[in-house]
Amino acid sequence: MRIILYTGKGGVGKTTVSAATALRCAELGYRTIVVSTDPAHSLGDSFDQRIGPEPVRIADKLWGQEIDLLHQMERYWGRVQQYLMALFAWRGMDNLVAEETSVLPGMEELASLLQIATLAESGDYDVVVVDMAPTGATLQLLAFPEMAAWYIEKIFPVERKAMKVARPLMKAVTDMPLPEEQLFDAVEELVRDLQRLERLVTNPDISTVRLVLNPEKMVIKEARRAFTYLNLYSLSTDAIISNRHIPDVVSDPYFEKWKASQHKYSEIIEQSFSPLPIFQIPLFEREVVGAEMLRRVGEATYHGQDPTTIFYKGKPQQIIKRDGEYLLIIPLPLVDKQEVKLHRGVHDELIVRIGNWKRHISLPQSLMGRRIAGARYREDHLEIRFLDRRNGSQSD
Repeated sequence: MRIILYTGKGGVGKTTVSAATALRCAELGYRTIVVSTDPAHSLGDSFDQRIGPEPVRIADKLWGQEIDLLHQMERYWGRVQQYLMALFAWRGMDNLVAEETSVLPGMEELASLLQIATLAESGDYDVVVVDMAPTGATLQLLAFPEMAAWYIEKIFPVERKAMKVARPLMKAVTDMPLPEEQLFDAVEELVRDLQRLERLVTNPDISTVRLVLNPEKMVIKEARRAFTYLNLYSLSTDAIISNRHIPDVVSDPYFEKWKASQHKYSEIIEQSFSPLPIFQIPLFEREVVGAEMLRRVGEATYHGQDPTTIFYKGKPQQIIKRDGEYLLIIPLPLVDKQEVKLHRGVHDELIVRIGNWKRHISLPQSLMGRRIAGARYREDHLEIRFLDRRNGSQSD
């Protein structure tokens, strides 16, 4: 079983790459489904055919699905939302506002992601290719089950028992909507489903994320931030897909500055994501729509390789907390520690320089504003220590 998730800034071509990968997998003989969790579905446009909220057969061994967010929300959050709406309305909130407020931030995206687990565990498919919403931030929400697990195990049973005793008494003195047993069942089931999904997508032998980007400054910065959070939340990234490179055969002077710019940013992509493999896709001479063009994209991306291959194993970087301080750990084999230099870049960037090589690392929120206390090189890893904010927040 393989789950391959594609994410990236809006407009970089991740839907095209997802569709091309799925087609390539199916033509290699894998039972493949490509799923879009992006509310602005364009998967059907890539294949030039209609794809609906249920799996649709696209070609031999290939199916597609554009997940219906409203259906998924009703399935996983419906009972909880109904209770919250009733509670907010009881407090005098307008019905329409109550309906909007009862949806937690990110809940729609999480509900759509839960379909991944359903498809993966169905036994109907060998490969699930996921066209994610246009940001890696959705995947940060997968930290929710870890926090919710503690609540479910420690607090939830006490609340449930207390409400069972108090409910008859409270009904006698107030008309406030009270949570029934079915609501507690729904919350518990939702958390269990999210934990199941988390186990799937954080298993590096099953699931990997591939970041799609273009050789452009803003896109690279967004991809770096997404990459950092993917590492932070234990999601394995096994490749970078750099899309829409102007081919060398294009000799028109009009494109020379574009080609020079792309060359510069290609070097930055290497510096930012090494040691991950980087696959480059050329800018094609016409729009990528339909099976023929998607097949060309698949060939240009993988050069005959099997897309289900896990192209990189291991963590390019990780962040751990120890005694109130944070360690950023970066694998750097065969490096002379005397050559390693660190300095803070603009805003949330850390730059690691080794001779003529440098690595740009976007720091997560937990490390922003923290002072670098020191760094050491051991066992082929660079460990960078960040002080607790109480010990000083001035950047180095």
